[in-house]
Amino acid sequence: MSSSPSALFATAEGKRLVAARASGAWRAWGPYLSERQWGTVREDYSPDGDSWASFTHDQSRMRAYRWGEDGIAGFGERHLRWCLGLALWNGQDSILKERLFGLANQEGNHGEDVKELYYYLDGLPTHSYMRMLYKYPQTAFPYDRLVAENRARGYEDTEFELVDTGIFAENRYHDVFVDYAKAAPDDILMRVTIANRGPDAAELHVLPQLWARNIWDWTARTDIPEIRALSAREAQATHPELPEMRLHVGQETELLFCDNETNRRRVYDEPAAPGPFKDGLHDYLIHGDAAALRAEKFGTKCAAHHRVTVPPGGEVILRLRFRPASTEGDPFVDFDTIFAMRIAEADEFYGAVQTQVTEADARLVQRQAFAGMLWSKQLYDYDVRTWLMGDSAEPKPPESRWQGRNVDWVHMRNADIISMPDKWEYPWYASWDLAFHSLPLAQIDPDFAKQQLLLLTGDNYMHPNGQLPAYEYEFGDANPPIHAWATWRVFERDRDLTGIADYTFLKRMLNKLALNFTWWVNRRDAGGRNIFQGGFLGLDNIGIFDRSSPVPMGGTLSQSDATAWMAMYALNLARVSIELALVDHAYQDMVVKFFEHFLYIAEAAAKHGGLWDEQDEFFYDRLELPDGQKIPIRARTIVGLIPLFAVEILRHFDQPRLPEMIDRMKWFLQNRPDLGALVSQWDVPGEHHLALMSMLRGHRMKCLLRRMLDEDEFLSPYGVRSVSRAHEREPYIFAWAGQQFVLPYWPAESHSGLFGGNSNWRGPVWAQMNYLIIDSLRQFHSYYGDDFLVECPVGSGTMLTLSEIADELARRVTRLFLRDEQGRRPIHGDCALTQSDPHFRDLPLFYEYFHGDTGRGVGASHQTGWTGLVALLIGETAG
Repeated sequence: MSSSPSALFATAEGKRLVAARASGAWRAWGPYLSERQWGTVREDYSPDGDSWASFTHDQSRMRAYRWGEDGIAGFGERHLRWCLGLALWNGQDSILKERLFGLANQEGNHGEDVKELYYYLDGLPTHSYMRMLYKYPQTAFPYDRLVAENRARGYEDTEFELVDTGIFAENRYHDVFVDYAKAAPDDILMRVTIANRGPDAAELHVLPQLWARNIWDWTARTDIPEIRALSAREAQATHPELPEMRLHVGQETELLFCDNETNRRRVYDEPAAPGPFKDGLHDYLIHGDAAALRAEKFGTKCAAHHRVTVPPGGEVILRLRFRPASTEGDPFVDFDTIFAMRIAEADEFYGAVQTQVTEADARLVQRQAFAGMLWSKQLYDYDVRTWLMGDSAEPKPPESRWQGRNVDWVHMRNADIISMPDKWEYPWYASWDLAFHSLPLAQIDPDFAKQQLLLLTGDNYMHPNGQLPAYEYEFGDANPPIHAWATWRVFERDRDLTGIADYTFLKRMLNKLALNFTWWVNRRDAGGRNIFQGGFLGLDNIGIFDRSSPVPMGGTLSQSDATAWMAMYALNLARVSIELALVDHAYQDMVVKFFEHFLYIAEAAAKHGGLWDEQDEFFYDRLELPDGQKIPIRARTIVGLIPLFAVEILRHFDQPRLPEMIDRMKWFLQNRPDLGALVSQWDVPGEHHLALMSMLRGHRMKCLLRRMLDEDEFLSPYGVRSVSRAHEREPYIFAWAGQQFVLPYWPAESHSGLFGGNSNWRGPVWAQMNYLIIDSLRQFHSYYGDDFLVECPVGSGTMLTLSEIADELARRVTRLFLRDEQGRRPIHGDCALTQSDPHFRDLPLFYEYFHGDTGRGVGASHQTGWTGLVALLIGETAG
């Protein structure tokens, strides 16, 4: 890896990234709107905490949001004080299409699910260029059928999707491309291209929108933003907190105005409430109600109404520009030139990113993966104390909320641009998701990646007791503690790209993560024996019990994954401390602290009735009952592979520079040889004078790999499964007091409602877990070298190095997205439309997880977040 500054920063976009460090101006506008603000915890003011019922999709068009905004192709100022987006109507629908439709958690047979087709196609980290695609049917959108069919299906059925309705037959739909380009940090160009894919001319109502986030209703502010028509194609936009702006429309249009305010007549049965309201555009277009708009042509919500007829196979292009009022000149004279320049700059930027990726399809997939990461940024605004207490101009929330969700997190005041897992299905951050997101983001925008990790450890996020927030449904849950691992990997990528070691970032992260490590030790080790619990730990229904609830028979469940995560955490923190100790010897104490704790955790997991099972040569959870019984739960799941992740490599030539650390480690070798012999070979130089610190020595690692690389167990054509396929033939059954707890192999959607309808860890392939496996194998190889061989796949007779096995797993995972010899992408499954149609087949979606046998994409369809790691795997296996 290069130690000199990357060519990436020599590009036009790279120079903007450098400039953004000083002022942040180029980051001021971006795709910061959610794709689903309704149904979220932060918009829920109900007494029972049912977020889906308290703010529904049907209400979303008529109720103002308190904590954010949503829209199709949304693009906004970083606080969403001004928002741009798109509304559509095909003349058939019962609803103006202003936001994406999907099912609430209780409506889907596998939980919440968006029922639209849209794709993130391109983007730059400063959002100086962005492009996405929405596919809009020309006939009535099947809202009722999607709800009814999914509600009628059971857990054993697949989800009923939009393509299953037949609505795209004869290609009777429009491809609606939305592009944004910045002429300057606050000069936003919007281009909408409508392409008719059908056999006949089709009419479409296209309404690019500008609106102000409602910041006034909650505290009765009187200084309200205003958008006011200046002419038929120009509007003035004034905001009490921002400079005056102008909206320019590049073609004949009808400017329509209403207010971004709740329709109190409908929502609260207040017939005298004055309008117009948020749903004024809907009422005007769908019902012909001209009174729903403000005839005086001003308001806080404005749409440029275009009624276009697109010929078969043809397209129509609409142009808009939103820029400071002080900008002079024709707003459209350089419009196409700016777009052409920004697109060329995007090509230049990704040319620098993809220097090793030569295959065209791999470049396409990788670039769309990066685009998904960039489009998935969102303003996450949530002040928990204000949310619990209520706003001064609104009714006081019910007192029951103080016995409900997040009451112990009143210090939380989040108002930042954060990378979301999926802006429709999961429009809220999750702490371990965000750690994974930081790695692909670091490849194209290391400053933003570092900022994301720092956010979680900031005072407005981390609990005063040291706990990191999990997610808004329960900030107090525990996610796997992978943040030190992510910190180190981001630090390395940043150093490789910039040529600068950011020790300030490393110190800030270590200082706060040390507090979090202490929280884990004090709160999640019930017996004080370095055997950890942690609840579901992001793996939902991986076990036979709901791991976030007490076990049915009493006692505790000592978790192989929680314990291995903590061993990994200790090693990762030790590695960060070593790097800092090389420039500041005071950090040697931290190295020793985490090294010692790692040894004690590894000892507990491997000995004294720990989690390693000699009979099966695998790690299992252990049930510890009140009467002293200790029962291994012999379910072969990815939980038993997580000890592979606890590995770090050190350089022997660094040791003379760290005398205090080495003396303390030698003490352990001399006085506790049982510990040193059990888990690591840190004192035995390996390849390239490296030292190994690991929870596993060679024998146990090979035992785990024999399971993992067996195609009848964990090894899928598309990576490592989350549950052994052996449980398809022989489900694991635990009998207790007349009850049976069963864990089968389900390669795709779960057949159980344990931990919710969208908990699916009983067989599918998950990209982020595979990435951790691949990363760990590469670490082991750097120590053991080419002489350490393992059969892969088991029974094949082929012996591979650990590095070659890592590459093979990476190829299997990337194979999910790439076209095979028949031109098929496994993620598309058996859908002929998406596999074969030229307007679909090169639009990969980055699903939440994947069928363990076929590779079909399953779950959230836009979880580029951790599935965006495929962008790194493509780069790492290229050439």
